[in-house]
Amino acid sequence: MTNMSTLTYIICWPLIAAVVLAFVPRSLKVVMRGVAIGATLLSALLALKMFIAFKTGATGYQFEQIIPWVSSLGISYHVGVDGINVGLVLMGAIVAFAAACVSWEIQTREKEFYILLLLMSGGILGAFASLDLFFFYFFHELALVPTFIMIGVWGRGEQKNYATFQITLYLSVGALIALVGLIALYLQSGANTFDIPKLTEYLRQPGHHLSSSAQNFIFPLLLFGFGILVSLWPFHTWAPLGYASAPSPTAMLHAGVLKKFGLYGLIRIALPLLPDAARGWTQIIAILCLGNLVYCGWVAMRQKDFNWLVGYSSVAHMGFAFLGIATLSLIGVTGAVVVMIAHGFLAALTFGLNGYIYQQTGTLEMDRLGGLLRKLPFIGGALMMAGFAACGLPGFANFAGEATVLFGAWRVFPEFTVFAAWGALLVGAIYMLRALRNLLHGPLADKWAAITDASNAWRKAPFAILLAFLLAFGFFPRLLTDKIQASVNSSVIQSASQPAPTPLNLVQQ
Repeated sequence: MTNMSTLTYIICWPLIAAVVLAFVPRSLKVVMRGVAIGATLLSALLALKMFIAFKTGATGYQFEQIIPWVSSLGISYHVGVDGINVGLVLMGAIVAFAAACVSWEIQTREKEFYILLLLMSGGILGAFASLDLFFFYFFHELALVPTFIMIGVWGRGEQKNYATFQITLYLSVGALIALVGLIALYLQSGANTFDIPKLTEYLRQPGHHLSSSAQNFIFPLLLFGFGILVSLWPFHTWAPLGYASAPSPTAMLHAGVLKKFGLYGLIRIALPLLPDAARGWTQIIAILCLGNLVYCGWVAMRQKDFNWLVGYSSVAHMGFAFLGIATLSLIGVTGAVVVMIAHGFLAALTFGLNGYIYQQTGTLEMDRLGGLLRKLPFIGGALMMAGFAACGLPGFANFAGEATVLFGAWRVFPEFTVFAAWGALLVGAIYMLRALRNLLHGPLADKWAAITDASNAWRKAPFAILLAFLLAFGFFPRLLTDKIQASVNSSVIQSASQPAPTPLNLVQQ
């Protein structure tokens, strides 16, 4: 393909901006901020245009571009979107723009921060758009390394150094395990290509199916490697501490977007290419996801710091995505993708609002706060809506995704579904509503009398945009599900050799 794909522009604008900022003098802070916001805004607008132009119901990839790189190994720059990742690319681009907007809180070494933020944004978008295993992993590492640096340099709290060490250790180990699995998949397949569509087509041909022993060796590597990156229980302990110590833009990008890389890897690679092993591991995945949904929910109830509470809540919500994946059904996996997109917007919104409150008060300990809604009507109102979305309130995209997952899981794991609904929805509502009451209502302490609300449109814009997408996909979930289900049915369900369940008309009403 000779023409540049829209996806290439979406990926490259943040990366080009990072290079440009390297030559901008440190004294021009306004220019640095403008370049970062401008580049991420261009990517976001292009991603929105691509999402709208995406042909719903079509199978195969759209907006493709292939540039051969190392032909002897079968490595090429290959990008494209189908129903599984078109929403993830849109969500990643929107969150990147919102993260750039809230970066006003960074007051030291702004140049280095914006360069790292842009590299992280470009890496995230490249990882979700890549259809080549090499670049899929390369772009993820490009986004992951800035995360460690930003927490270590611009993090907050007394534990930021320990948080940097822990998140670096966990995520490096997870990425290494996943890399071993990807290399083993490349070697065992015999296809001599890293190209995911070619690899998928090759392994579907008679006589090229991977042996059961090979699948049973590779699938656990991908499951636990990607699972560590997603904070699958019991490998979740890095996430709450890491997010509590990270600057707001970093937490927004990592918790909101980059953490979905592992889930996307399971859906894009592990399920369709290793179907026999996937069916054998579904019970284990369902059991482990209950640790996220139930255990992490209970731990969240014990938190006194709101950032820690949101961190454990974020980990708990990942259990819904794993539960949907474990069903190996059209409705369940589609729900998992919707949960990934909805949680991306929600996590970015919540951590961005947390950062604003922290900048105003210097604390997120709930027993020291209260009555903030009087002084922060916009920020407080947005935080209340984010809390309602986290509780799974109808009208938000989170409800659409979680309900879809539960419908799919009930057909396969009815007992687990009961525990999941109780642990995530009831317990989640208790700790989130209690936190909102402690933060926003009650008497306002005199020491917070001087705090100010978001004062202009630029300060309000990132939060308003994230809320708008949560509501849009909540009231009109078919904007996502109609795009997702055709790709899930053709790439995941058919590979798993299972009949597709009833279409999603029930949850799309």
